[in-house]
Amino acid sequence: MRKKLTLALAAVMLLSALPLSSCGSKKSITIYATSEDYRIENAQKMFDEKFPEYDIHIEYKSTGDLSSKLIAEGDNTDCDIIMELENAYMEKISDSLAELKDVDFSVYKDTYVPDSRKYVPFVISSGSIVVNTKLLAEKNLTVPETYDDLLKPEYKGLISMPSPKSSSTGYIFLLNLVNAWGEEKAFTFFDGLAENISGAGFTSSGSGPIQNLIMGEAVIGLGMTHQAVTEINNGEPLEVHFLAEGSPYDVYSSAVIKGKETDEDVMKVFDYLVNEITPKDKELYAPETIYKDRTFTKPNYPETIPYGDMSGISDISVKDSLLSKWKY
Repeated sequence: MRKKLTLALAAVMLLSALPLSSCGSKKSITIYATSEDYRIENAQKMFDEKFPEYDIHIEYKSTGDLSSKLIAEGDNTDCDIIMELENAYMEKISDSLAELKDVDFSVYKDTYVPDSRKYVPFVISSGSIVVNTKLLAEKNLTVPETYDDLLKPEYKGLISMPSPKSSSTGYIFLLNLVNAWGEEKAFTFFDGLAENISGAGFTSSGSGPIQNLIMGEAVIGLGMTHQAVTEINNGEPLEVHFLAEGSPYDVYSSAVIKGKETDEDVMKVFDYLVNEITPKDKELYAPETIYKDRTFTKPNYPETIPYGDMSGISDISVKDSLLSKWKY
């Protein structure tokens, strides 16, 4: 009896000494992303199918919230991988990012590759004037042909735009007009536009304008082209228009938090993000080209986008200066 008890105790002690992974738990890897929910869902599905041995969790945060979190926490953060954050903020937190020595940056367009090699292009997103054609017809309104048209009284309460302070989508429209017109004229325009903004004012999220168009809370939206086309393909009565100043745009990238590059599991997941999830995202949702030799098409996506002047888009000092003057 004593021998059996001793063996039983030894077995319990042996089991308690085994690694947690042997007992069914999985290694956790945390990814923060600013992507839309349906793009995050696709990435999550791909990760789960590829890496059943890991607990990979993608958490959405707005551009403003994610950048604030990473600026405050530095490399002492629960985040392992960043998926889709605008390059200006990548530059601001570059001291907290790992150098990506094993990434083949030669496949990307040179203008999108950072000198630091600390973040990898994920998506280029253009902005456009998006209209709900059904609501325009019901209200007997015409499609605006210029930015000044957006200031007309007949559009009062019918326009939706994200706030540049919380949304990179809002910021690209601000910077584009500052570059095209100069600061004084651009800010005067946005003062006038504020009078025609729908609902509670400028939205906090970049996807807000497209959602407002779908829900009938706005007739005209300053939003992202790929979001609008996705909804057009879902049957929504939307149209995409570009104005004379050109389409504002920004480049968003992915990165690894400094110190995590020594974790083989994190780097396996990041490699899959770069080489499989990124091109699949272009194929399904946002086909604007980040690669030198790979192109993607999507039904109803504009074949030619007249990109505007986005000088300073990756300069955080330019952004901080302009946002300090934004009143809304």
